Amino acid sequence: MTAMNPTGRLGSALRSGMAGFMCAALAVGVAAGPASAAPGAGQSTTSAPQWGGCDELIDDVYLPRALCTTVAVPIDDADPAGPQAHLAVIKIPATGRRIGSLLMNPGGPGASAVDAVVNISDGLSDSPITEHFDLVGFDPRGVGYSTPQLRCRTDAEFDAWRREPMVDYSKAGVAEIEQMYRDLAAQCAQRMGKAFLAGVGTASAAKDMDVVRQALGDEKINYLGFSYGTELGTAYLQRFPDRVRAMVLDGAIDPEADPVASLVDQMAGFQVAFEDYASDCAQYTACPLGTDPATAVEKFHQLVNPLVDKPGPTSDPRGLSYADAITGTVNALYTPNYWKYLTSGLLGLQRGTDAGDLLLLADDYQGRDSDGHYDNGQDAFNGIRCVDAPTPTDPAVWAGADRQIRQRAPFLAYGEYTGYAPRDLCAFWSVPPTSAPKTASPAPAGSAVVVSTTRDPATPYQAGVDLARQLRAPLISYDGTQHTVVFDGDACVDDAVTSYFVDRIVPGNLQC
Repeated sequence: MTAMNPTGRLGSALRSGMAGFMCAALAVGVAAGPASAAPGAGQSTTSAPQWGGCDELIDDVYLPRALCTTVAVPIDDADPAGPQAHLAVIKIPATGRRIGSLLMNPGGPGASAVDAVVNISDGLSDSPITEHFDLVGFDPRGVGYSTPQLRCRTDAEFDAWRREPMVDYSKAGVAEIEQMYRDLAAQCAQRMGKAFLAGVGTASAAKDMDVVRQALGDEKINYLGFSYGTELGTAYLQRFPDRVRAMVLDGAIDPEADPVASLVDQMAGFQVAFEDYASDCAQYTACPLGTDPATAVEKFHQLVNPLVDKPGPTSDPRGLSYADAITGTVNALYTPNYWKYLTSGLLGLQRGTDAGDLLLLADDYQGRDSDGHYDNGQDAFNGIRCVDAPTPTDPAVWAGADRQIRQRAPFLAYGEYTGYAPRDLCAFWSVPPTSAPKTASPAPAGSAVVVSTTRDPATPYQAGVDLARQLRAPLISYDGTQHTVVFDGDACVDDAVTSYFVDRIVPGNLQC
């Protein structure tokens, strides 16, 4: 269960929403509005798309060369003439000799690839990538600008959800949390319909990506996937190995890993990032966690635990809830670029003044804009992940996971271990999974490259090692504390990836 890079480079934050002891949740940097009415809406999957302007999608961004359309796919594969989902697609044409399309997915699941292309295009301007490739992003079913949009909660309902601390792991407290999950699952089914929810998983998205490939008129795709985007890319590569020219998978998800074990490993990754932050902060006398990193977890709990009973002060009338303090902290741990905002928010708690920066970090993570409107990233995240793998229903499994997370990620632990813990939201989902963990088959030689960061908090380094081993693909290892790295400014990584895409120079195992 992973997510996106929270930096402006791709305009998204992870979505590892935290249910109780942390499940997962994304926050898209650009709020998703209604799907484009660009020409092509309602077209069949076999017709050539009619490209038009993108004003309805990116009206706040000046990209005069961008073209947009929609591609229709049946909601139910068994009823191809029935109700359709319309996938929003953006394309920024190559400026020079065109090699092909470079499809991108920023992660989540639930982050908008349309927004990702808009955000990354500026940083790649005048590069060999934009010279030789059309930059293409499509929003999968239910995501971003595609319609129907997967949305289970109103803005007011989401605000109320965030006010709940969900930390009472007594038997009665766990029952109350699980009832909230049951209610949300039932609400999603009632508002979206089970047929739609059954078709939003990665298995469907991989098939839909091939429909987009056909609409683009390309025999083979080039693909750059971040975080969850590696899961989608791997699924496509497994299903259509002969239709991939070059694929880069950055911040890998191990397709054979147990989901619960992966969650524990992910939380342990955030602990490493927390410790790196605490060590950096400790260099300054005003650090709200003190100058001794060994006591940082204790001091963090002293600041945030009281929020369970009373919100912290913010200029925003909502105040800072306990859940938002944890969410904001986790968001900041995705990249050192956000550490200063974490420090500011914690200082506000320490001084009893204004912890607003932590609330802003939480809003960014959850996809809430300044007007109080949420994008649908969190709901889409849940809808996709809940059908992407079987979820254990045995309470003992989740109690065991709680025990492990307390041991390996103590900064996330509240109170004492009770032997109880809420089952994940997906244990109460209304439709069965459409995928399951499975070892990936070797990829055709040269068709894939994996990139993994040594102290990635969201997608642990070892997952990249394991994916590269399964695909028999080269591994680019980057030494750093952040989530994903491609086209983030490291010359060693970026030059190797660019040469691979443009000239098909397949790197060996590389240390950066």
